[in-house]
Amino acid sequence: MITFLLVGLIVHVVFFISIFDIYFTSPLVHGMTPQSIPLKAPASRLVLVVADGLRADSLFSLLPNGSSRSPYIRSVIENTGSWGVSHTRVPTESRPGHVALIAGFYEDVSAVAKGWKENPVEFDSVFNESRRTWCWGSPDILPMFAKGASGDHVYTHTYPAQEEDFASTDASRLDRWVFDQVKSFFQSVKSNSSLGASLLEDKNIFFLHLLGIDTNGHAHRPMSKEYKENIGLVDSGVADLVSTVEEFFGYDGKTVYVFTSDHGMTNWGSHGAGHPSETLTPLVVWGAGVQKAQRVNEVQPYADGYLQDWQLEHVRRVDVNQADIAALMASLIGVPFPVNSVGVLPLLYLNNSEEFKAESMYTNAIQILEQFKTKMSQKKETTLSFLFTPYQFLTESKQVEITNKARILIQLQKYEDISLCQTLITRSLEGLVYYHKYDRFFLGCSVVMGFIGWTSYVVLVILKTHSGLSRPPDVVQKIPSRKLLTLCLCVALLIILFLLVQRSPLTYYIYCLLPVPVWYCVLKESGTLTDLVQSAHSLPLWKCLRYFVLVAFGIELLVVSFFHRSVLTIGLAALALWPFCSGLFSKAKWRSLSWFLGCLCLAAFPLMPVVGREPNVDVVMCAGLLILLTSFCYLWSSRHKTPLHTSDRPQFVMLHVAVCAYVPSLTHSSLLQKQGLPLMNQIISWSTLASSIVIPLLSSTRIFHRLLSILLSLTSTYFLLSTGSEAVFPPVLSWLMFAWINIEQEALLAQGVAGRQEVSSIDFAANIDISRIRQLKLDDIRRSYFFVFFIITAFFGTGNIASINSFDPASVYCFLTVFNPFIMGALMMWKVIIPFIIVMCTFETIQVSTQLSSRSLFLIVLVISDLMALHFFFMVQDYGSWLDIGTSISHYVIVMSMTIFLMLLSVLTHVLTSKRIILWRRTKIHFP
Repeated sequence: MITFLLVGLIVHVVFFISIFDIYFTSPLVHGMTPQSIPLKAPASRLVLVVADGLRADSLFSLLPNGSSRSPYIRSVIENTGSWGVSHTRVPTESRPGHVALIAGFYEDVSAVAKGWKENPVEFDSVFNESRRTWCWGSPDILPMFAKGASGDHVYTHTYPAQEEDFASTDASRLDRWVFDQVKSFFQSVKSNSSLGASLLEDKNIFFLHLLGIDTNGHAHRPMSKEYKENIGLVDSGVADLVSTVEEFFGYDGKTVYVFTSDHGMTNWGSHGAGHPSETLTPLVVWGAGVQKAQRVNEVQPYADGYLQDWQLEHVRRVDVNQADIAALMASLIGVPFPVNSVGVLPLLYLNNSEEFKAESMYTNAIQILEQFKTKMSQKKETTLSFLFTPYQFLTESKQVEITNKARILIQLQKYEDISLCQTLITRSLEGLVYYHKYDRFFLGCSVVMGFIGWTSYVVLVILKTHSGLSRPPDVVQKIPSRKLLTLCLCVALLIILFLLVQRSPLTYYIYCLLPVPVWYCVLKESGTLTDLVQSAHSLPLWKCLRYFVLVAFGIELLVVSFFHRSVLTIGLAALALWPFCSGLFSKAKWRSLSWFLGCLCLAAFPLMPVVGREPNVDVVMCAGLLILLTSFCYLWSSRHKTPLHTSDRPQFVMLHVAVCAYVPSLTHSSLLQKQGLPLMNQIISWSTLASSIVIPLLSSTRIFHRLLSILLSLTSTYFLLSTGSEAVFPPVLSWLMFAWINIEQEALLAQGVAGRQEVSSIDFAANIDISRIRQLKLDDIRRSYFFVFFIITAFFGTGNIASINSFDPASVYCFLTVFNPFIMGALMMWKVIIPFIIVMCTFETIQVSTQLSSRSLFLIVLVISDLMALHFFFMVQDYGSWLDIGTSISHYVIVMSMTIFLMLLSVLTHVLTSKRIILWRRTKIHFP
């Protein structure tokens, strides 16, 4: 089992990593020549203000009395500048948003491995192309642009990371610090002549990153007084900033201002997903070279209704993609476009000559074309010439034709005919995507071959081990086996030579060679399948077919549940009827009713909202009382059947659960009063987390007592990470798991399995009687499916992948309030894993109580989970929106992660259930 587990773990890790190599490789290429506009820029300097976490509607909407909470920005929109909505992309996090704004491209997901802070791949930016850039703001954002800049011309000024505290009495002080620092900076220039001379040069950028709005939004929600007042503070700060800058430069009219946000925020204070409140951010631009407000009388081409809501239908609105802002800034101050930018210059923001606009669009097109040509040459060099298929809509001849024609039109001063540049940009961007996905089909086929081979091998192992088929030694022929080995070695050699010629990366060798040994094992065991076909007449075919149809339907149900959580409610309602349909109700009425009620109660959770729930810590205390009451009832009812030793009494653990259920209430009360996180609460939280795995090892190894100890210790941590109704989920899930254990005993008795042992008398630590281990039956497929279904329910019962990506920071306030993505993410992942462990321990109990080896049931579980993962892999198509493709990919990643987790957790649950640490022993002292 250990060998099989290790091999399976390696195979699934390869499958898991493959999706990132196929779909999430970095889109960046290097070696391009920077392209700059040959004409004089309208602005000498640029001031970029990014209000982190600011929603478009929060800035543009008017107050009930008709006034604006941001009067200065509103006056700019209506009189002196241009405005619109900047559309961001998923993930709506700070780092990807700033990269799109300043570097002009949408970062791949590989950056999440570094917490969106460090550069997984070096890239160019507007800051890098500037003469000098001065930055003030968060230590999470500024260093990545300074680190990626060539030379030493990006200067950063940040406050300590500890200041980013969600429990802060006033998070707006972060923005006040930035404005004060900028004002002090310009005042200090008066006594520093060299710095003053640097500021008077052109192509300088001043960047202000304002984190207060985002912090207040997380802590108090975007509809709170703190969030809205912070917007007013930023507005007045921007007004003072403009006054300071204009006064310093003598009102020379050479400064351009850009005010925007990196992402928005949901009503419940989170971001990361694709809700419009997260993807719609404000953009206001004014100053040198910018078109002033344009009055319009006709209906504008926006059907979202926001213009009427914001009462701005009389001012022209120009929406952009977030990456377009980088191209706009580069054009306004005359620096080269960032070489990795995919942004398209929004001409309607420019107030300049038609020649300047035409030259800007031409330069933008050439800059994107350079990326396309570099990407094409790289792919051409690593592909055999007779296999290379160029992008047909932009061959080398068409590139020359379009660029020459566009250049001639500009020389002839036909500036209005710049549609050729738009065509060149569109085709170049499409070509970049084409070459970025060039190897996907090849790699996808290799992974699918390995997937199918692995699943087939596991099925054959199950059949060989449990179908009763055994081949006599004289039937086994060794010569075909040698021929098969020779054939596989030849195929592997050909694959290696092919990849060597194409200079493929190391990971390609792994993905392409993995199917070879897997299929060798499959073909080597093909005799088992042959024998099964020959003995098919003696098998209950209709019963097997019925199980096959039910399992196929069940797998499809689980796949659909990834897209619609409510499907799990339907599944649980169907599972609730199982005892009545199988006849178990007549033999075990109370246990069947317990199962029925447990399924119905658990079915309510997938119908609850994933995110958007207001914190209600009183529910956490109620959940604590519920689990204490049920635990006490169980201990009272089992005191005669399985009496506990004095050292095994769980009173301390139950008291600990009560304390942990009350700590969130104390913590949130303290934070509401703006008194910070109490130290004692933090000590209790971290000590509970550290001891949650150790406490069960101190309890009795008898089944129900050990399971109760596991439940109480893990639920203590879960309560500390809960803010509302999700705290009730572990008690209800545990109730259903206890009912499942009991009713499986009745199902085993109905099957006529001899020597059935009473559950209450089973000891996890007892030596297993090998002679009593039975073979697999068709009903064990149903047990394995139940397990997979409950694992999926444990994951989606209180949330989905979006709730992890855009989780509520309030969930971790008992542990820490200072922003730390790694620790916060790890705590949230542990919260997700806790229900997994409860289900895994239940499954371990069922394996022991039904007299079946863990390897046997786990093989069936692997087949079911792998079929689900393969289903999602096939759903990832090259057409449709990126959001749809990303959804299927994320679901594939979830299933593969679950499978890997199950393999690792199987070891953990074995330790949790069967091992015990004895801290002391009682000894009797005899005196002579």
